[in-house]
Amino acid sequence: MRVLEVRRHSLTKKGAARGRGSHLSAEGVALARAIGQSAGPFERVVASSVPRAVETAVAMGFAVDDTVDMPSGYVPGEIPRHAQWEWEEPYRRLAEIVQAGGAAAEVAEAHREIWAETVGGVAEGGSALLVGHGGAIELALVACLPGAAHDTWGTPFAHGDGVRLGFAGGRFVHAEFLRAV
Repeated sequence: MRVLEVRRHSLTKKGAARGRGSHLSAEGVALARAIGQSAGPFERVVASSVPRAVETAVAMGFAVDDTVDMPSGYVPGEIPRHAQWEWEEPYRRLAEIVQAGGAAAEVAEAHREIWAETVGGVAEGGSALLVGHGGAIELALVACLPGAAHDTWGTPFAHGDGVRLGFAGGRFVHAEFLRAV
């Protein structure tokens, strides 16, 4: 079996300190470093092309092998921005949205393909790391494990939170949640 660890990027600068990008704050670097102390090793590391995702992987202590443009998990008319934080059972709700088809299902499938390609690129028994974004990770996760008990998965991904997925026979087979705090 192969393993894919997916992490939400770490804490970012806010307000005037943000500048012209969305970069990690000092607290975000410290959080990523702490997470990295117990993570890995990874044969492959892929991050979203957005700087905060790349910075998270590097601050965790891992060189980035590739970056990928990842579609937003917030889909106009289907999933409003940060809606997952307002829903009582966010993963169950996202699974229903994905099952209904539409643009959100296409985004979920695009992420599932990125995840499968990332972990498929490591040897049997190996591990890969993917750093992405809140909203998209939750949506992708229900697409990776459509038959799971989504109502038991708890809260959406806070900064630095992750999930470790088993991958066998060309599909994802289980999830272990990794909370940063």
